[in-house]
Amino acid sequence: MRGAMMLALGAALFSATAVAATRQAAPADPTLETAGWKAQRNAMGQPDLSGFWSSATMTPLTRNLGLTPQPTLPASQVQMMEKAFAAALAQRDETKDPNHLPGSVEDKAKDAKLFAVRPDFEFAGGDVGGYNIFWLDPGNHILEVNGEFRTSIVTTANGQIPHRRDGRSSGGFNYSADEGGGGYLGSFESYETRPESERCISFARNAPPPMLPNGYYNNNYQILQTRDSVVIEAEHIHDARIVRLNGTHRTDGVRPRLGDSIGHYDGNTLVVETTNLPQAENFYGSWKNLKVTEWFTRVSATRVKYRFQIEDSDTWQMPWGGEYEFFPLKGVVYEYACHEGNYALPAILAGARRQEKEAAQAGPARNGED
Repeated sequence: MRGAMMLALGAALFSATAVAATRQAAPADPTLETAGWKAQRNAMGQPDLSGFWSSATMTPLTRNLGLTPQPTLPASQVQMMEKAFAAALAQRDETKDPNHLPGSVEDKAKDAKLFAVRPDFEFAGGDVGGYNIFWLDPGNHILEVNGEFRTSIVTTANGQIPHRRDGRSSGGFNYSADEGGGGYLGSFESYETRPESERCISFARNAPPPMLPNGYYNNNYQILQTRDSVVIEAEHIHDARIVRLNGTHRTDGVRPRLGDSIGHYDGNTLVVETTNLPQAENFYGSWKNLKVTEWFTRVSATRVKYRFQIEDSDTWQMPWGGEYEFFPLKGVVYEYACHEGNYALPAILAGARRQEKEAAQAGPARNGED
């Protein structure tokens, strides 16, 4: 019943009778339409990819088949979707009385409109962790690539991540019970078995390849080029991936935290190949034999096209991938200072030891009841 209501709301929001709002659809990039535009080169003769960029977008990683099975959307529908999203965001983030208690019927009605446009927000209760909508920057526009408005970043025929060879669906990025993580919450054995995201070391998929918009905030980058390397700094979570130009992959068995990235220029495109990713940075369970190839191409004065391909014959039957376009960031990348899990780690582990002690004192019968 709830799912039917959500779909109905989504259909209403995206129909020709969608409510009007203040935000307009993204204008077409004029430089893409200018036949005379020519890819610029830097002082080293390389295609110029440097600068501050953002990948924020309303478009999800995989296609929401409950809304449309099509890979693209007409411009008119995109404009209505963007207006509906802007209206839902504005309504959800209205200033409230400081004595207002969340969870009212009115709040739930506002949330329903927001969830209809962005179902992923529902998993965070309308907010994300300790952040309410005010602090989020989820992107205001539907992804446009080659003049087409895409319904997913993934470019498979159905817009979904392929099923794994072992029949399991592609789940979370990090720990799972059968991959050494101890289940959804991870293992509380020691600080070494806690997930990296908890300690603000790494989370989401902004920095390790493939680089994906996280849908919430900090989808910002700085690209710096030198003669022998390219540095891709991700604001989330102040990671810097160094791509060694014209190098070879390391063979010493060491797996750098963001993988071993080597690259070369092919015409106007930077081609990057990454292997040797550690298990903690697995991509839907794939890491040991995972190879990620990325293509960065400056397609206009205000766009860098990003394409990626995933290969792991032990996990998927064939390569697959996706694409999106970076656009200029209005500003610079600042340090993302996050230390919650680091400061809380002693309490997290102490709480686990306390629970173990209480379980042991309760005895087998009580444990069975729990």
